[in-house]
Amino acid sequence: MDTYANMLLIAIPVFFVSALLEALYGNWIKDQKHNFMDTVSSLTSGITNLLYDLLGLGIIIVSYSFLYEYLMIFKIEETILLYLIAFVCIDFASYCHHFLKHSINIFWNQHVIHHSSEEFNLACALRQSITNNLGIGIFFLIPAALFGVPPKVISILVPLHLFAQFWYHTRHIGKLGFLEYIIVTPSQHRVHHAINPQYIDKNLGAIFCVWDRIFGTFEPEDEPVKFGLVRNVNTFNPTKITFMGWIDIFNNIKGSKNLNEALYYFFGPPKTKN
Repeated sequence: MDTYANMLLIAIPVFFVSALLEALYGNWIKDQKHNFMDTVSSLTSGITNLLYDLLGLGIIIVSYSFLYEYLMIFKIEETILLYLIAFVCIDFASYCHHFLKHSINIFWNQHVIHHSSEEFNLACALRQSITNNLGIGIFFLIPAALFGVPPKVISILVPLHLFAQFWYHTRHIGKLGFLEYIIVTPSQHRVHHAINPQYIDKNLGAIFCVWDRIFGTFEPEDEPVKFGLVRNVNTFNPTKITFMGWIDIFNNIKGSKNLNEALYYFFGPPKTKN
């Protein structure tokens, strides 16, 4: 947790300055990708979420120590190979966790705020919910535990992996040639945030796009994208955006005819997607 807190002290000003520079660049080239109130909403939710993530990361690290102790099969010396294996395991865990958020209603409604902006810019990267599930991603780190990745390495790489997802939330960078076959790029992530029918639930990867290609969730950016939600929020209030999905769930449960129908509103697929 101390590692993450120290990284936050560096990352927060970098994120905010980067978003400001992007907005200034948009003004300079007369192609502004920021809406003032939308950006304020994104940054406001980002501040609270980054602090909240400190608790979530703490839960993951403590829980991972338990997995490491009881599930470790291999033990790898602390070399570059170990860090590479750990990073790949974290990235695979991130893909699986992201897939879960787009597949089950209760998790989607914790994630929906990230897709709620009708803009797409660096500030949107910080637009995260304070209701994110604390530490549930630990279950997807079981492969790392099996490979014997120590908790210390996880505590270093998890925040770095998270922060490395910031840069590709922009419309000012086009396709990146051969890198489109290796890493997640701005082009690929624009697709992820789009509501064009062929783009919904695509490009779920965090750093490497190989998982999307393996599991059939990859889609290239072939036509202009439209951002937001199928049912847009029509507000810049981050609190309303955060809890609107929960309100829908509980309203539907109140009108349920039986327990199975009520459970479906929690664990069924989202009725409205990004």
